[in-house]
Amino acid sequence: MMEHDMREKAKNAMRLILEAARFEVEEVDEPLDLSAVRDGDCLLVLCSNDADLIGQFDKTNYSLMVDDHEMTCKKLLFTLEKDIVTENCTQWGIDEFVQYAGEAVLADIVARELTLDLTPGKAKAKRGAAAGSTAGSGGAQATAAEDEPAGISLLHFPVKLSEQAAIRTAGIQGAAKLRFIPYYLIHYASSGEQVYKDRRVPFDADGWGAINAINGIKLDLDGKLVEDTEIPANAEVSDAHITKEEATERMVTELIERLTQKVRIKQEKGDAIFYEEKTLKPDRKNITVDAKQVYIPVWQIRGKKIVEVNAFTGELLSEPMDEGVEVF
Repeated sequence: MMEHDMREKAKNAMRLILEAARFEVEEVDEPLDLSAVRDGDCLLVLCSNDADLIGQFDKTNYSLMVDDHEMTCKKLLFTLEKDIVTENCTQWGIDEFVQYAGEAVLADIVARELTLDLTPGKAKAKRGAAAGSTAGSGGAQATAAEDEPAGISLLHFPVKLSEQAAIRTAGIQGAAKLRFIPYYLIHYASSGEQVYKDRRVPFDADGWGAINAINGIKLDLDGKLVEDTEIPANAEVSDAHITKEEATERMVTELIERLTQKVRIKQEKGDAIFYEEKTLKPDRKNITVDAKQVYIPVWQIRGKKIVEVNAFTGELLSEPMDEGVEVF
């Protein structure tokens, strides 16, 4: 049995989690603990380690009547017993409780709505199936669906952000779609110099850049992180609208503009002082570029609005990766 004091603390914490997810929460009569309502959805909460009570909760159907409208209630169980398995309610253990309690505090700090995974079943088992892929320094895990190969190999940046992590980053409830957006990854190198009177201006540069092959947006990316592997079966691959030649020419033009310098030389003649200004540009023949098409994974979450999250960097995007998509 979960002791009374422990159950009260668990109930209070669950209230904070649900309120961070914008539920209206109320206490209910025993044996249940809380009811939560949001946008026409009803959720009943039980905090218990009692197998018999949990079994009754799992098999019982609950409904709520609001303004003559009957709603079927979803069920959320929090239990410390690791061996208990339910079929008809969302089950949280210690891991889920700790995760969502911490995220609820953060959501309150940054004034963002908390996103909850309320899929029926043992939540930890679902995430455990995805534990085979850890996302670099961010530590996010890819889901089993993301790991399922599609038989299509693409040169792409790896998926480091899981679907649920992307939904939490987006801050909205909605359906998530993994999309691979085409980019031209360009390695550029410039050399040479110009000398004007006593001024020497070098034009040395070496680096990487990427241009969106759909809308032309430019990104700074390290080409060494690209991998040539199969992508998930449920992912969507977008077509390029900009040619490699167009992207390459734009990169060269921008590099020339960036390396161009104005030199101002002070000269004195008798009692007069005047300045001479000269614009020095690198020679196009001293610039080499190597371009190849790659893909960047993006989670697109469609709910009350459309939000996109870079699945490689974890960045919430302020501009759409694709044409015809409006990101709020």
